[in-house]
Amino acid sequence: MKPNMKVLCLLSALSAGGAVVQATTVQVLSAETNTQAAVSTAPVAFVYVSNTPGSGANKVNAYAAAANGKLTPVPGSPFANNLTSMVANGKYLLGSNKAGVFVAAFLIQPNGALHWTTSTNVVRFNTSGCGGISPLNLDHTGATLYVATTVGSECDSTEHQSFTVDKRTGSLRFLGSTSDTFLFDTPLSITANNLYAYGTDCVNFQGNYTDTFHVYKRGSNGLLTLTAINPPTPPPPTSGDFYCRSQTAADPSNHLAVSVQAIDLSTSQPDGQPQLATYTANPSGNLTTPSTSGNMPGTAVGFVNDLTMSPSGKLLAVAGQSGLQIFHFNGNAPITAYTGLLTTDDVEQCFWDNANHLYAISRNTGKLRVFTITPTSHSQATGSPYSIHAPVNIIVQPKTPAP
Repeated sequence: MKPNMKVLCLLSALSAGGAVVQATTVQVLSAETNTQAAVSTAPVAFVYVSNTPGSGANKVNAYAAAANGKLTPVPGSPFANNLTSMVANGKYLLGSNKAGVFVAAFLIQPNGALHWTTSTNVVRFNTSGCGGISPLNLDHTGATLYVATTVGSECDSTEHQSFTVDKRTGSLRFLGSTSDTFLFDTPLSITANNLYAYGTDCVNFQGNYTDTFHVYKRGSNGLLTLTAINPPTPPPPTSGDFYCRSQTAADPSNHLAVSVQAIDLSTSQPDGQPQLATYTANPSGNLTTPSTSGNMPGTAVGFVNDLTMSPSGKLLAVAGQSGLQIFHFNGNAPITAYTGLLTTDDVEQCFWDNANHLYAISRNTGKLRVFTITPTSHSQATGSPYSIHAPVNIIVQPKTPAP
């Protein structure tokens, strides 16, 4: 650190009066201390949780997260924004409304408050008449929004609509839709190079589990296109089982974590606990996996609801019906165990910031939990858990750079 030249000059003139020097020195140090305090108390992230407070419209609870993970409500929170699924691109929070017709854009104010700018009717681009929109995804630049919408003659399929996000207003411009896929409704994971998106869901369809795994190519303008790529499945533990895959999470190096559940072919029932596979994407979007039934760790979370990769790509959060667990993610090498269950409450969704915090919501218990997690330590943050009635969706807008 460079020396304070003003203080040095005053110290060199002691004959002019020590009292003056002392008073001036204290004033300068006090200003420096105030500046450091302002930096240390600046939020590391804004956290937004949509919830259903009871009957009527949803609301959005907004928090500023301190460096120690403690949450403070943003002025004006909760906001009367009738949202379900949400994403954020640094400037705007984009959310689907409860009726499943519009995606609304809200300018994120410097203190984290939300200011509505515009809403786009996205259902009008759905020609099936089914209506309804569920997960939202952004590409890594935040310039393109992907909306999963229900289609099909019996409204049992999904297509992904692509929209560019106007930087000035947050309004959406429709680019096109993918081909539809049967019984597939989970968020997509986009590779670090922004070229491919992956998604999978294990669906119990009329008493039989169906494995789905779809690969989309992202065009230069952001448009998603469904490909014919069929990613391999790890060999099952026995000849009487097959692996049903659900949930994906991408790391910063074009690797992918996927949860897999062995299904007994004779009973069509889960056989054992879910396990975690790892895949590597090549430049053409094809996936390979070294995972086997013997090297994939099992999870204690029950049915897996969500997988979330830390910004560093070194930690994987696994949320499920029986709790929340963290694993070490090792790129193409097998995933390894780290923590036990951090909570035994059901956890539907979780999200990382860039300051080693993981935020997790439980709908049944109405809790928002915050954890501080590094590759070598983990603890629940000060003030956690927080009560939120019937949380629906969570999104985090980091205020610090990614590691």
